[in-house]
Amino acid sequence: MTRRFYRGVRPAAGLRRLVLACLLTVSATLPGDAAAQIWRSQEGRYGSPIREGIPANRGGFVFCRLWYDQVRSMPSGLGWSTDYPAADGNFMTRLEELTPTRIERWQNGEPGIAAVRATDPDLFRCPFLFMTDPGSVRFSEAEVESLRTYLQKGGFLWADDLWTDRGWAYFEAEIQRILPDRPIVEMDVSHPLFTTHYVVPEIPQIPSFQSWSRSGGRTSEFPPETDVPHIRAIFDEEGRLLVLISFNTDIADGWEREGDVPEFFYNFSPEAYGLAINVFLWAMSH
Repeated sequence: MTRRFYRGVRPAAGLRRLVLACLLTVSATLPGDAAAQIWRSQEGRYGSPIREGIPANRGGFVFCRLWYDQVRSMPSGLGWSTDYPAADGNFMTRLEELTPTRIERWQNGEPGIAAVRATDPDLFRCPFLFMTDPGSVRFSEAEVESLRTYLQKGGFLWADDLWTDRGWAYFEAEIQRILPDRPIVEMDVSHPLFTTHYVVPEIPQIPSFQSWSRSGGRTSEFPPETDVPHIRAIFDEEGRLLVLISFNTDIADGWEREGDVPEFFYNFSPEAYGLAINVFLWAMSH
């Protein structure tokens, strides 16, 4: 089969080799203060964000995480704060290094990550909204209405770290409350999103570090039910991507754990960042 390549794609080198080379190069050449911004996981359950509000908008990109009330415990995940704040901060650091994007920062210089409620007016200052462990959410009617308005006005939501058919059924019901008239469709690597900047040859399955280490290196957290990773999406009538759902994979753990365990970094961080950079560039430019 002949693969089509799109403007900005780097097809010559494999994804892992290319992104890994970039990550190692920028890490080796960064001054001390910037290098320190690769955060280590703290493995804590956060009841509230580490900071209130979002940083002042001076033209840089702010990474917004959806802060929600957890109504059920899924077998993998800690609710809204799963992988937080290390995943968010590391993604922002790498986004600035691997693309021309200028990120926003807090006054102390740390990357501009923020957690926002669906009903917070600051939501509409977030063109990119990320959530984890979405199978544990139950949105209020006010949250449903606000998220629907946000998405219809140009917002984008990425729901990550969703495992098992039961988890899928929970989140499917919630997202269909927000966008009842829009179908959820399966995406595969033939979609141009997967070649926006890096060529992503297959949908990566990234487990949590805990699952990977306890299972002797297995990527499927609950086999055989979760053996196949998926990327699913919701588009509007004109084809704009509204919602991306990474199912049976935990992309953000590849960001969170890059500073913790070298073997986990080498195995999973290149794919995690390669896909994430593509998603960011696609969502922000389409």
